[in-house]
Amino acid sequence: MNPESPCPPDRGRLTPSQLTERIGSEMKSSRHAKICGDFGESLVLYWLSKHGFECAAVDHTGIDIIARNKISGHLMGISVKSRTRIEGTEFSTVDVPAHHFPKIETACKEFGCSPHIAIVVDAHPLIRAYLMPLSRFLELCPTKKNSYWKMNIESIKAYENDAQIMAFELNCMKTRGW
Repeated sequence: MNPESPCPPDRGRLTPSQLTERIGSEMKSSRHAKICGDFGESLVLYWLSKHGFECAAVDHTGIDIIARNKISGHLMGISVKSRTRIEGTEFSTVDVPAHHFPKIETACKEFGCSPHIAIVVDAHPLIRAYLMPLSRFLELCPTKKNSYWKMNIESIKAYENDAQIMAFELNCMKTRGW
């Protein structure tokens, strides 16, 4: 796959997400999607807590985390979308179904917080996490049936320079393992 290309090579009728699911299902545990989601939420919670936010995981339709910046008082409702990418699919988009966005906005309205979205992508050897206002996400990823968060090299560089996107990377090189 060309890391400069926003689109994966033609693989027949499978979308990048379907390809990742089909190939990855043979390599991941049967509960990997749940584990990946829980990990992404915990990772974002850790990151926010480490940087002085009061935050909590919530089990509410539309949002996974509520976090308050102790300095500014800004209250965020955060929906976390986590994905694992196997070799050859590292630059695949993160597809977010359009029907998720009204749920995020409704939950945030109920809790009096501003809607945000976090994207966590494990594309060995790096785990990348992004956090931004939902409005910024929708500007970058216009909604049709789905919104597509691009993970190609050009997009990653653009995210690094976008003042509205908070981000970090974890380097997860294994020293010994399977």
